[in-house]
Amino acid sequence: MSPTVEGQLNASAPVLAAYSYCEAVTGSQARNFAYGIRLLPTDKRQAMSALYAFSRRVDDIGDGTLASEVKQVRLEETRALLKRIREGEVAQDDTDPVAVALTDAGRRFPIPLAGLDELIDGVLMDVRGETYESWDDLKVYCRCVAGAIGRLSLGVFGTQPGAPGAERAPEYADTLGLALQLTNILRDVREDAGNGRTYLPAEDLAKFGCSEGFASERLPAGSDFAGLVHYEVRRARALFAEGYRLLPLLDRRSGACVAAMAGIYRRLLDRIEREPEAVLRGRVSLPAREKAYVAVRGLSGLDTRHITRQRTRRG
Repeated sequence: MSPTVEGQLNASAPVLAAYSYCEAVTGSQARNFAYGIRLLPTDKRQAMSALYAFSRRVDDIGDGTLASEVKQVRLEETRALLKRIREGEVAQDDTDPVAVALTDAGRRFPIPLAGLDELIDGVLMDVRGETYESWDDLKVYCRCVAGAIGRLSLGVFGTQPGAPGAERAPEYADTLGLALQLTNILRDVREDAGNGRTYLPAEDLAKFGCSEGFASERLPAGSDFAGLVHYEVRRARALFAEGYRLLPLLDRRSGACVAAMAGIYRRLLDRIEREPEAVLRGRVSLPAREKAYVAVRGLSGLDTRHITRQRTRRG
């Protein structure tokens, strides 16, 4: 029996209750994420739920209505809690179920919890209202809020023993995180503008006459919003192509989880590419039946086999 399975079977009632809380948060707040992690075995699904619940707490502070100075204090308090979690100082009977679950997950899996420090750094960028002149600048933010999550997740997934190229798995996980985040940014341009945030690089906005932003469905005369979207879509597709090299390095169920989550976002990207102006009218999403299809496709290994064949032909 593997150590992680044995640990799951022997987990105390408070720890199991803490995981149940995190899974409930994940199921209600992260539909796309939840479709992927339901393909994992119980121990990995619990650990991923704990990671999500902590990440959600950080995001909720950044997205909330508190004054910016109060948000910064709350984020630093959360960073102090993370330090206690990393050092194993949270007891199983602690009243914070997210801290209890994440502490246990950190004991069971080699999760690089420093990545959650990076997430806090990224949310602090939001709180400070930072904008990004170039793609290189935006990549720093994306690596904090999404690339780090990819690397954290890899600590739960692990790689197949002896898999060729496994040493590059963290790089691929990071790149896949960038692809997902850039897709999020395209999907949410209107919502983010309503919250006073602009993520797309200023030089890209200027190139396509969109520097005034996206506070309404109406764009300035002469702007090429479709051209801007297609430009960013091509960038996201290149990131997906590189990040998908992670799939053959994972075991079947971990690969299925990643393929399902990434597949949902790739289909969102397809929709945005077909109708760029849709993102100015509201959030683009996939129906549940399509998400379920993507999950089944991931579990079947179709995406992993496709990537493996592509790599073989290139080699």
